[in-house]
Amino acid sequence: MSMNLYVGNLPYGATADDLREAFGHFGNVTRAQVVSDRDTGRSRGFGFVEMADGGAEAIAALNGAQFQGRTLTVNEAKPREERPRQGGGGGAGGSRPQRDFGRRY
Repeated sequence: MSMNLYVGNLPYGATADDLREAFGHFGNVTRAQVVSDRDTGRSRGFGFVEMADGGAEAIAALNGAQFQGRTLTVNEAKPREERPRQGGGGGAGGSRPQRDFGRRY
C-alpha cells in the first residue's frame, strides 16, 4: 500500500532528486517533492515523498537522522485540512459602525 510521508527541516538546497535518492534505499519512491514559496521560488524547508512500499522503514530510519547537515523530521503525512477561502476585498467590510455626527440627510 502506498504511503505519503512528510519530510521536515530540509536544508534549503535539497532537491526532489536528493529525497528520491535518500528514501529509495527503503523502497520504491513514486513521487518526491520539495515545497517552494510561490513568490520567491525558494524552498520552504519541507517536502513530501510518496512510497509504494517501505514507508514505515523509511520513517523508522530517517526520522531524527542527519541529512545534509540538518536533523530530519519524517512522519506519515496528514491529509490537507480544508481552510475557508479568504476574501481579498481589502475594504472595511462593516467592521466599524458608521456615525453620522449629527448630519441631516
